[in-house]
Amino acid sequence: MDFTFIRDNLSSAPILFFCLGVAAVLLKSDLEIPQPIPKLLSLYLLLSIGYKGGVELRHGEITTNVVLTLAAAMLMATVVPLYSFFILKWKLRVPDAAAIAATYGSVSAVTFITATSYLHKQSIPYGGHMVAAMALMESPAIVVGVLLYRLFSAREAPGAETRAKLQWGELLRDAFLNGAVFLLVGSLIIGILSNVPPGDPGKTALEPLVYDLFQGVLALFLLDMGLIAGRQLRALKVAGTFLVSFALVVPLFNAGLALGLSKVIGVGPGDAVLLCVLCASASYIAVPAAVRLAIPDANPSLYVSMALAVTFPFNIVIGIPLYTSLVAKLWT
Repeated sequence: MDFTFIRDNLSSAPILFFCLGVAAVLLKSDLEIPQPIPKLLSLYLLLSIGYKGGVELRHGEITTNVVLTLAAAMLMATVVPLYSFFILKWKLRVPDAAAIAATYGSVSAVTFITATSYLHKQSIPYGGHMVAAMALMESPAIVVGVLLYRLFSAREAPGAETRAKLQWGELLRDAFLNGAVFLLVGSLIIGILSNVPPGDPGKTALEPLVYDLFQGVLALFLLDMGLIAGRQLRALKVAGTFLVSFALVVPLFNAGLALGLSKVIGVGPGDAVLLCVLCASASYIAVPAAVRLAIPDANPSLYVSMALAVTFPFNIVIGIPLYTSLVAKLWT
């Protein structure tokens, strides 16, 4: 494997700021990003990547390849939580297995955004429809995880079936209309509607905000994510060796499946990398919010710490360049 991709990624300013945040926690510095700045940064990044995707979709076409890519993304978002649940159920209670399965079936928007920044740095093009793929992959895993919880909880302990009951309308609303997905999809639509030919009037107007500031905001946001990940390291003692191994091995396996799917359906190199990244990522924002409502018996210190302190750093430091290197070799 060509390690140039990993070396280049480790020298990237946003990744180095993430490492700085982790180091600040480990060295017990009092560095912190005051609230509500982190939320504002995350809103900006979602708006930016969504709008850019809309601009790209405006210039592209809805081809068979695009439809197949979106279908592959939905398939992975449904299948991953299924087999993850049965692997986890060997060692864990049903609520924890279902919650972690939903976490790893869904996606991390920040990992995706970091990957698009990396591809831009490497001059590797990708389609705007991959933003739509990310949005479509957010929710199916939540629904699958809750269904598994309901189906198997009655077998674990008397009375668990009653506790598993939930208001499906409230769950589906939280899954499909949570703020991150709503802003992402809304920005994508605005990117399409505001760039009516001739020219790209919307892009021209928003370029200083959406394009020029992106790298700087991403660096500041990843600094905050490094601080959060560093604090979550302590929770890994609760997770144990089995779950830490799961948080590293299963994302790699998911990326391998996505790589194979991408090759079979003829996805372009940039889109293949992003599909691998999406399938290898784990949600630590949308899923925890839904799981707290739908699977109250699950232990948050397990699924949050696994996603945020293990899988997220692995993907942004090693995973993204690794998947890019594999695609570069297989697509030549």
